[in-house]
Amino acid sequence: MASTRTRLTRRNRAGESQESSATVRATKQGEVVGFVAPEGAHVWRGVPFAASTAGANRWRAPQPVPGWEGRRPCVEFADRCAQLTNQGDKDDGIEPGLVIGSEDCLALDIYAPPTAQGRALPVMVWIHGGQNVWGRSGMYDGSTLAVREDVIVVIPQYRVGLLGWFAHPALRANVNTPEDGAASFAIFDLIASLRWVADNIPAFGGDPDCVTIFGESSGGHNVAMLLASPLAGGLFDRAIIQSGSFDSVSRDEAEGGEGELGNPSSQIAHRLHATTADDLRAASIEQLYAACDIGEGWFVDIPRAIQDGVVLPATPIRDAFTSLDTFQPVPVITGSNHDEMKLFFGSRPDMTTRKLGVLPVPRDPALYDATARYISRVWRIRAVDEPAQAMVDAGHDEVYSYRFDWDDGGRLLAMDFHQLFGAAHGFEIPFVFGRFTHLGDADRFLFQKRTLKDRERLSRAMSRYWASFARTGKPTCPDQPDWPHYSDQQGTYLRLDTDNDGGIRAVPETDSVDTLAADLSTDPNLNNNQRRSIVDEMSNWMFTRPVQAIVQAALD
Repeated sequence: MASTRTRLTRRNRAGESQESSATVRATKQGEVVGFVAPEGAHVWRGVPFAASTAGANRWRAPQPVPGWEGRRPCVEFADRCAQLTNQGDKDDGIEPGLVIGSEDCLALDIYAPPTAQGRALPVMVWIHGGQNVWGRSGMYDGSTLAVREDVIVVIPQYRVGLLGWFAHPALRANVNTPEDGAASFAIFDLIASLRWVADNIPAFGGDPDCVTIFGESSGGHNVAMLLASPLAGGLFDRAIIQSGSFDSVSRDEAEGGEGELGNPSSQIAHRLHATTADDLRAASIEQLYAACDIGEGWFVDIPRAIQDGVVLPATPIRDAFTSLDTFQPVPVITGSNHDEMKLFFGSRPDMTTRKLGVLPVPRDPALYDATARYISRVWRIRAVDEPAQAMVDAGHDEVYSYRFDWDDGGRLLAMDFHQLFGAAHGFEIPFVFGRFTHLGDADRFLFQKRTLKDRERLSRAMSRYWASFARTGKPTCPDQPDWPHYSDQQGTYLRLDTDNDGGIRAVPETDSVDTLAADLSTDPNLNNNQRRSIVDEMSNWMFTRPVQAIVQAALD
């Protein structure tokens, strides 16, 4: 059992941001005041949308936020939700392996153009990623997107890790409402944030009847879950899934039944000597994480997307998209990046070596590229082609698909960002938000001056496509190609890249597990040992495990 270190909660500061009387707004809970960002956006940070989830509220449906007297300053980010830090926190000066954050964290940030008040602008609710065990709203800045596209951007926080996903029989005993018998509390939090938006966003210039949810990675996964949630109906009007997932686990698996999951709740409860709900709620956050097996990179592997029959269907989420009766049939965009897996492979010691002791480069460039290519294809098949086709077959025509291909990263001595990362997982986010920050100190090498003009053109096009979709349900951009429906020609997607590498264009192409298996089994650039190492790699990723046997059979 891995040990954890603890640290006092670190609060994210807004720097020199000063309260501005121009940002005073009245919510149903009380007045708030924000600040004006350098881009001109009006910004409110840390606006609470639900009560603290500590104590008796732990592992329960989010409760209404208490009101307040007077004017509440909203210039600082709220405390992040309790979580275990990892390598992604190093740029903030926080070591990996610390239990950090608070259970009083359900707050959101709002970014509005300066002319928003009194209008009814489209609302874009961004759901952050982090494998549903990590992350916070302060990782993103919606100022540029809000001002550039004349939209309201809202970024909520939600419970992550053990506090966001936990299924145990004791928690269902003697509950007052069916909602308190849930297990996917993170999705419940997001629903609460959308309810807050419906009630309060007009005060900030937003239209509660024109709400788009969008998110990347586990944020995209959460968008898919909201589409399938029976409690989320009517709370949003469009949905964008960026490199997401449509997978889920049964309550039995999450509670400790048969399956391949790490850290089921029964295991954690046993280590805590907890037998009742009171026992579980009495444990400190540090004790909860100390009861987990924590893997390399300080990653806690727990069941997520739990089919609790309350927030989510009791059946697999993927199945919900086969009928218009079991998901919200709003316009949907789902897409992926060409080299998703390179983000994860680029720091793995079994796949890279260190030049000069610090700069990662692939050990075997050809095998590195092939492994990333085939596993990234599985990601696309499972997150884009299969669910998009299921929705179309169910009679839902308003489905769009994209693939992000920008891979013009620069070099740092022996480290070639083009080779190491390509169009990696999450690299589309800076283009959508119009802010080229992503890898911390390495950004100046990834986003070099020589590519600035091309990047800006692609970024403006992507922002416009996303915002027009939020505004009308149809992704359009002046002077750029039309974005066809997925069903126009089976699998048609919009390829997103800069002009020097083919530009933006529609591509009529689809993929399948059978096609991938056939390609891998006959790939002339790979020997049998390399093919099998690629198949073995699938066991490391939950979204690839369902297809592993099919691909393996093609090699036998």
